[in-house]
Amino acid sequence: MLTRYVRFSGQFLLVLFGLLGSVSYAAECPAYLNVEMRKLHSSQTVNLCELTQGKPVLIINTASHCGFTPQFKGLEALHKQYADKGLVVLGFPSDDFFQEEDDEKDTAKICYINYGVTFTMLATSAVRGSDVNSVFKYLNEKTAAPKWNFYKYLVSGDGTQVQQFNSRVTPDSEELNKAIQALLAAEAN
Repeated sequence: MLTRYVRFSGQFLLVLFGLLGSVSYAAECPAYLNVEMRKLHSSQTVNLCELTQGKPVLIINTASHCGFTPQFKGLEALHKQYADKGLVVLGFPSDDFFQEEDDEKDTAKICYINYGVTFTMLATSAVRGSDVNSVFKYLNEKTAAPKWNFYKYLVSGDGTQVQQFNSRVTPDSEELNKAIQALLAAEAN
């Protein structure tokens, strides 16, 4: 009888500590990331707080038929270069500038097959205007709404610092890479 109680108590404590850890983390998660979003061309959803876990995030509004679409290759290279250092890359396809596929399966093909994207791509949504998604609503309030596709937002792990880079700032640019490196160094301290 005592063995069962001890085993039960240990399991109870593990569950209790697990729940307390989740509550603590949820309190630390920036409100703009405290959302569940659907992945691109999938019924699967992802909790952005769990995905980012207080890490710096590079957020991009993307489009499949834009002169800047080849930046997917550079964004994937950034993802591979900085993922193990803590950077999370998130892509948000949007048809706000009328350059996105009507069918998400076609958007997914362009991202995953044509450009080999492995970073998280979310379902097509608005990044400006009255029906803006909650992430871009926050970013637009902190900086400004994107004026075109492939605007980049570098956000600190706590969500308080947001740096905006326009479409012409390429993923391999010195400007963006220095900003990422500086943020990762600051977050490590």
